[in-house]
Amino acid sequence: MTNPLSWQNITQQVDRALPHSEANSASMAFMRYPKRSVTLSMPVVMDDGTVRVFKGYRCVHSIALGPAKGGIRYKAGLSQEEVETLSALMTVKCAVMGLPLGGSKGGIDVNPKELSHKELERLTRRYTSELVDLIGPMQDIPAPDLGTDEQIMAWIMDTYSENHGSTIPGVVTGKPVSLGGSVGRKEGAGRGAAYAAARVLPAYGYDLHRSSVAVQGFGMVGRYAALAFHELGAKVIAVSDSSGGLYQPSGLDIPALIRHKEETGSIQGFEGGRSLPHDDLFKLDVTILLPAVDAGAIHSGNVQKVCAKFVLEGANFAVTLAADEVLRKKGTIVIPDIVSNGGGVTVSYFEWVQDSNQFFWTEGEIRDALEKHMREAVGQILQIAYKQGIDLRTAAYVIALNRLHNATALRGVYP
Repeated sequence: MTNPLSWQNITQQVDRALPHSEANSASMAFMRYPKRSVTLSMPVVMDDGTVRVFKGYRCVHSIALGPAKGGIRYKAGLSQEEVETLSALMTVKCAVMGLPLGGSKGGIDVNPKELSHKELERLTRRYTSELVDLIGPMQDIPAPDLGTDEQIMAWIMDTYSENHGSTIPGVVTGKPVSLGGSVGRKEGAGRGAAYAAARVLPAYGYDLHRSSVAVQGFGMVGRYAALAFHELGAKVIAVSDSSGGLYQPSGLDIPALIRHKEETGSIQGFEGGRSLPHDDLFKLDVTILLPAVDAGAIHSGNVQKVCAKFVLEGANFAVTLAADEVLRKKGTIVIPDIVSNGGGVTVSYFEWVQDSNQFFWTEGEIRDALEKHMREAVGQILQIAYKQGIDLRTAAYVIALNRLHNATALRGVYP
């Protein structure tokens, strides 16, 4: 199986959409290469006094539409190609969501669970110091990603601010609310996915209130998507996490399951459902299947078992290109990652705007703005898909490429 986090993956999806778009070879020259890709070697003093050198990366893919925006992941085996691929995905995601932002990504090749709290802080501050002239609220704005959280964003903000002599909260998003973070940020990607599905289903003759949902992964995205589906009236009948799966055909009590997960660290032992093997979750005859864990979760080896009417990509590249082709032929509607999990970067954008104005919104205002933004973005994709007779993923890329082309053409080539 081709690595779903390869540069080839993103370029193939661009090539599929290109004939349907306004883009030309000049604007696509910018799309096919990152603007800047930095590799770092970072020595850090460990708790036992030894020095360990870590490899880090930061890639800015595009600033055509605005400052670059993208997460920082701490992951063992992280490569420059993975970071560059995800930065390009962020460019497309920000464009299709209609945000005045470009795409970036970064991270460190490390398993954060193997470091102590102080080692993690020293590594984060060293990484930030190496990038202090390359990131900023009008340059490149990091956010949490795999293996990072609001504490790491707080350290990045503090290190950057100390180097500039004043507090600059807008240098990162996803930080603690007490330091200028936004309410609703943690749930943005999950809620956004549910809002996207709520807009898509009626276009294909389905009623969300009569729909069933299976969620692979009960982390931030899966948990809040399940909660939003529950609140919107859909029936979440199955979920899974690293410990296994749960199944309840009459519908799981999602608020109670979230409390159980927070108290025990696992969905196992929850009395409101019965055990379900991991692989069986993909076989369930549900309206919506939400893979919210890893890239390549649905691949050529298991795609034939998928019975869902809709696949809602909660994780980036959750469906491989080969599996995507099979699903299209089966008549399964795939709601693509660049819009289905676009709620995360949308709420990050809201946080950035709030930091810029030093005026903060309520949680209700954030949710209302997110739902409105998601519905508008999905509505535009549906319109293009219907007008041109193409699938939703291709339609989403068409919108993104058109916006990037127009911005590039208007800005021109410097010098």
